[in-house]
Amino acid sequence: MRFIPLKIFERYVAVHVVAATLLSLLVLLALFLFVSVVDDLGDVGKGDYTVLRSLEYVALSAPRLAFSLFPVAAVIGTLLGLGLMAANSELVVLRGAGVSVAELVGAAMKAAALLMIAVLLVGEFVAPFSERIAEQRRASAHAGYAVSEDGAGFWARDGNSFINVRGLNPGERMEELFIYEFDDSRRLRVATHAAEATYREGRWHLVGIAQTRFDGDRVTGRSLERARWDSHFRPELVNLVALRPESLSALGLARYIGHLRQNMQSAKRFELALWTKLAYPLATGVMVLLAVPLVLGRLQRAGLGARMLVGALLGLSFHVVNQATGHLGLVYHLNPVVTALSPTGIFLVAALWMLRRLN
Repeated sequence: MRFIPLKIFERYVAVHVVAATLLSLLVLLALFLFVSVVDDLGDVGKGDYTVLRSLEYVALSAPRLAFSLFPVAAVIGTLLGLGLMAANSELVVLRGAGVSVAELVGAAMKAAALLMIAVLLVGEFVAPFSERIAEQRRASAHAGYAVSEDGAGFWARDGNSFINVRGLNPGERMEELFIYEFDDSRRLRVATHAAEATYREGRWHLVGIAQTRFDGDRVTGRSLERARWDSHFRPELVNLVALRPESLSALGLARYIGHLRQNMQSAKRFELALWTKLAYPLATGVMVLLAVPLVLGRLQRAGLGARMLVGALLGLSFHVVNQATGHLGLVYHLNPVVTALSPTGIFLVAALWMLRRLN
């Protein structure tokens, strides 16, 4: 017979799990951001990239880092939150009051559902937006002139010229290049379109050129099969802010995968990134589930340090397995769905096995 109302103890367990997880996330985030700052300071001095720009870049990268650290924080936080209840004999009281293991697991998983929603919102809305701003400002500072990327492709400014690239390809090659040259009075003088541009021997080689000149009221056009283009615009700049799967939302990844397929290009890397992004909220819930039988079993009487160590090892194991399967999937052309979900599946099986033994 239960002597404690279900909603009261569920709320109590959820508060402990969520609060401890968020605290763990803040600690992990502070640690990893410090490492990122130290690592990024090596680029200070390139172009207009200053210490303040470096700190700004690291700060804007925090949501993306928080998204990737959520599963690790979830297992550590659940071990700490429920472990605190165990240390205060609150779990013993709950069990004595008639609360079953299944009900404790259900309460923890309701907290996990809140965390999963938070992960989904950060990964879909906050992290892609802040990451894109971070990369654009970093690239602009490195290059010494403005760059950006939006739905109309990649944009850069080189003096009085504005450059728009619609298609980015490996091998220092671009497609659908537009160059708009203005005079000092900000009047458009030349508009150039090239079907393809390749960077060789320190300069760009354009193919399939259509050019329009504006001289007062006179407009003239010409076409060229090939031409060379001297510019300070470099391929390294494109790589700095080119589409990175990790910096896109799930919806953005899905759209870009469709674009790649329509153009008969490989989308494996982006498909893996899509399913990995979708797997992270699930992984957060699985890591909470994994921590529950540990607290109710072997770690019920363990100290704070032991719980933190076990949580860190489990989180690190998940991270290593996740990274390893991702790289193996790309190298051996494995199914992206299987590759992305297999680490979460492995830890889910382990959690269910431990729960079964607990019962």
